[in-house]
Amino acid sequence: MNNTRKLNKTLLALAIGAVTHSAWAAVDPKEETIVVQAAPTGEFKPGGDQLVPAFLDGQVANGGRLGMLGQQNAMDVPFNIISYTSKLVEDQQARTIGDVVSNDAGVQPLQGYGNYAESFRIRGLKFDGDDMTFGGLSGVLPRQVVDAQMVDRIEIFKGANALMNGAASSGVGGMINLEPKHAGDIPQVKLGMDYTSDAQIGTTLDAGRRFGDSDQFGARVNLVHREGDSPVDNDRRRTTLASLGLDYKGDSFRTSVDMGYQKKTFHGGTTGLNISVVDFVPSLPKNDRSYSQKWAWSDIENEFGMWRSEYDINDSWTAYTGLGAQHAHEQGLYSAPRLLDADGTAKASRLDTNRIIDSVSGMAGIRGQFDTGFVSHSVNLGYSAQTKTDKTAWKMSALADNPIVNIYHPYAVNPPVSTDSGGKGGNYTDPRISGRTRLQGWLLSDTLSVLDDTLLFTVGARHQKVVIRGYDKITGQENAADGFDGSRWMPTYGVVYKPWKELSFYANHTEALQPGKTAPNTASNYGQSTGIVHSKQNEVGVKADFGRIGGSLSLFEIKMPTPTLDSVTQHYGLDAEQRNRGVELSVFGEPMLGLRLNGGATWLQAELTKTNGGVNQGNDAIGVPNFYAVLGAEYDIKPVEGLTAIARVNHSGSQYANLANTKKLDSYTTLDLGVRYRVALNNNQNQMTVRAGVENVTDENYWAGADDSGTYIYQGEPRTFKVSVGYEF
Repeated sequence: MNNTRKLNKTLLALAIGAVTHSAWAAVDPKEETIVVQAAPTGEFKPGGDQLVPAFLDGQVANGGRLGMLGQQNAMDVPFNIISYTSKLVEDQQARTIGDVVSNDAGVQPLQGYGNYAESFRIRGLKFDGDDMTFGGLSGVLPRQVVDAQMVDRIEIFKGANALMNGAASSGVGGMINLEPKHAGDIPQVKLGMDYTSDAQIGTTLDAGRRFGDSDQFGARVNLVHREGDSPVDNDRRRTTLASLGLDYKGDSFRTSVDMGYQKKTFHGGTTGLNISVVDFVPSLPKNDRSYSQKWAWSDIENEFGMWRSEYDINDSWTAYTGLGAQHAHEQGLYSAPRLLDADGTAKASRLDTNRIIDSVSGMAGIRGQFDTGFVSHSVNLGYSAQTKTDKTAWKMSALADNPIVNIYHPYAVNPPVSTDSGGKGGNYTDPRISGRTRLQGWLLSDTLSVLDDTLLFTVGARHQKVVIRGYDKITGQENAADGFDGSRWMPTYGVVYKPWKELSFYANHTEALQPGKTAPNTASNYGQSTGIVHSKQNEVGVKADFGRIGGSLSLFEIKMPTPTLDSVTQHYGLDAEQRNRGVELSVFGEPMLGLRLNGGATWLQAELTKTNGGVNQGNDAIGVPNFYAVLGAEYDIKPVEGLTAIARVNHSGSQYANLANTKKLDSYTTLDLGVRYRVALNNNQNQMTVRAGVENVTDENYWAGADDSGTYIYQGEPRTFKVSVGYEF
């Protein structure tokens, strides 16, 4: 396996070298060139892989991918979707997807359960970073943390989405899709260097060009290496990324291949504070000190790739296919303090993890248009499937062996001894298969249009099948009790009414599907699955696009069954329910020349509407603030050509960290400020951009959120300085 990895990396390096050399060769000093921002060209055709055109200056796009339904303009569909572009990534010096989605009031960035992963809540419901899709394909992207350098679009779909994306382990409240970078019409080479406090240094390369008599072939490469100390003591991080995108655009056939390698390394950073055995929320430690241990670490290595194609059978019908795969290897020694009292006394735990995941995902279908009388139809028939194999082994320390630490006065301790708990953790040096998952489904949808596209009805259904198998970590034999098979039909319907071109009223009913949970050993049905978790959403709203400014206002309700243990029968089943009701507002655009805005607000009531025996019924769900708002702005300082001031404010209301609503995290507000200066060089042949920013200018110290179980709470990042210099040839 190691030899295969080395060969894959060598081949990728050779391909990258060839593309980079060609991109450099495209820069002829004898020819006059102009520097422009690449943008989608030609008339946008919905339903395929062509990206929705960016709005105005190019940081936001009013639309995005609806899974197998392809790229869609938000004004024409009865769903809520918005996209953020690679230009925003550059201008805000965003490093990861979590940095980007912080611009959206409907998404709450979080940290993974006891690890360094990026997780999210969309409309108040958990969304794991591992469930993000890549070009509409699930299970392809690198695990836990994805670097933003390699993607062209970060697209956020808000709401249940099983029709478009099938079943996922999370994603009831929404989906995040990433689109790869491909070569634009103008050859480019961008070199960059960046600094992040306290001592992180990074270098980047983004190069691409098109080839052929009609520029039908394209190649684009992105390279990143960044490492150093974060603003938190003893927190050191390293990122290595290489991605390559190849594409072909013919008259009737289009295809692309995207592949990459990413490795993320974390040393000594905090993975949350365990407050499960105390009945209070502790005072905040200093935000620039790590209360974790230096011996804690995590390495996550990924190789991934995707192939997509479209073939126009005629002017009205197109066949499409996609296939992707990922190999991920996670190794780590995780440690999080388990708080014991208000003085900060805690015990430092230890968990060793060796996990290997291989997944393959694919889709195929046909879409087309036809008329029946005065009604126009846009139909899509497709099939998608994903298989995932999980090899996991672990070792952990005994509670009695965990050393005493203090979160307010951190000091180093030796790591406790970890064991496989009598074989329960499996063979750590060579993990056996611990689980397999297969998801597959058929989709059929039809958008009916009348009155010159003034009124559009969307109806669709998906038949989804979920197959889960569990295996003994020692023998590798299948455990019948851990298996589950289930299938279900899920309808979706919606309507769009456009009285004017600039305004769309819409409504929808959508649903979500998740594999069920396994009953714990305290249940009478221990080891059995709860069955499929079937959630439902209803939504109404209005969208606007006035050319210079756009936005949306929506009202929604999501009902999600949740598992609970019956206090009388001890049966573990889907007998509880959480209901999220909310109002979302978003605004983006340039209301006056030189002033650009991007902001929004979400008012949310996440209530436990059904509970076991009525305990905690009517309380708020864990980790969901009732109010969340974002306001970002850019202003071009006219006396100095190319100089732009940047600001963003994020505000979160208070949130609870337990179901009884007795542990409460206070509200917080953060302020980010920055400046950007672009200057043309070499008689306008090249361009240099200098960016400088300060995140959390006031050094606000706050608890940012809690995981769904209330076990861990997470501290916000301290004041952080970022500087970067980019040179475009």
